[in-house]
Amino acid sequence: MDDLRSRLYYQRHIQNCNILCFTESWLNDDTDDIELVGFSMHWQDREATSGSVAKRFQSINAENTEENRRLYRQLLFTADRVEPCIGGVIFFHETLYQKTDDGKLFPQLIKERDMVVGIKVDKGVVPLAGTNGETTTQGLDGLYERCAQYKKDGADFAKWRCVLKITDTTPSELAIKENANVLARYASICQMHGIVPIVEPEILPDGDHDLKRCQYVTEKVLAAVYKALSDHHVYLEGTLLKPNMVTPGHSCSQKYSNQEIAMATVTALRRTVPPAVPGITFLSGGQSEEEASINLNAMNQCPLHRPWAITFSYGRALQASALKAWGGKPENGKACQEEFIKRALNNSQACQGKYVSSGDKGAAGGESLYVANHAY
Repeated sequence: MDDLRSRLYYQRHIQNCNILCFTESWLNDDTDDIELVGFSMHWQDREATSGSVAKRFQSINAENTEENRRLYRQLLFTADRVEPCIGGVIFFHETLYQKTDDGKLFPQLIKERDMVVGIKVDKGVVPLAGTNGETTTQGLDGLYERCAQYKKDGADFAKWRCVLKITDTTPSELAIKENANVLARYASICQMHGIVPIVEPEILPDGDHDLKRCQYVTEKVLAAVYKALSDHHVYLEGTLLKPNMVTPGHSCSQKYSNQEIAMATVTALRRTVPPAVPGITFLSGGQSEEEASINLNAMNQCPLHRPWAITFSYGRALQASALKAWGGKPENGKACQEEFIKRALNNSQACQGKYVSSGDKGAAGGESLYVANHAY
């Protein structure tokens, strides 16, 4: 626990840093069993069954191969001027064992740049029996052994995503409690190995619900999550939370200001998240790059007291412009890195409440990144 305390003490001093997410499965089109030193890990790609993984690379005329994914990640890992903005990188299993062109393992490269290595450890969502199309997340079987191996291979924190959806009848009490307990069990196992767990109970933006309904559901879900974490004796100072922002449903006809979204989100967090939690690292939830930055900035300008660092853990909302600028072409490497650096710097400023939009949204900054029923 001393190791966890010191690591989280460091985390409190990177309030303007992002946790860069490379677990986004639109960079991984592999649904085969993955062998991990004697243990079988099945990766169910988030979007593989719908074919949208291939479409993302097709949109930039790049073949979705392991080598192309490695080349793209290498570009971002070697980009200049991001150290003050990027505090850690969440790897997918594949990425953890990939190397640079000169043979250096990616985790080693990341650590040499004073960033922390993380690993996604869940195995995707599955139907939750007895519910109306709701899900739970699998992967607890063998998690103890996998965490031990990942720790040896350089990972110091982990991520596990659970998914809930707002409709007239959901999320049900069963789904809330099941996913809260799954997150708590995962967090407890991680801490047994000195790994800091990121707890991610994502409420999808699908639907036509208004801001008030999203705030109510978010509060209910987070209250259940922290009750479960307490029941499982999870050390809160050794955790991070990765929640959705409180936003109206994607199909909601009523529009809300960034300040209203920020106030609703911070209010929901103040009512449910203990001050012992050192940091809240928001997911982007299908917002455009620019929208995600502006809402994050508004939260850090919110007049309400915030006892935790409020930062970001974006995948799509940090990389969409970079991916588009790259286009799978080696000659576009510099343009890709510049787009990535720009978004990293913008979000770093947003974490301090100092971001001012210049109107330059980048290659994909204003494009919606919403994907319906974004579950895996």
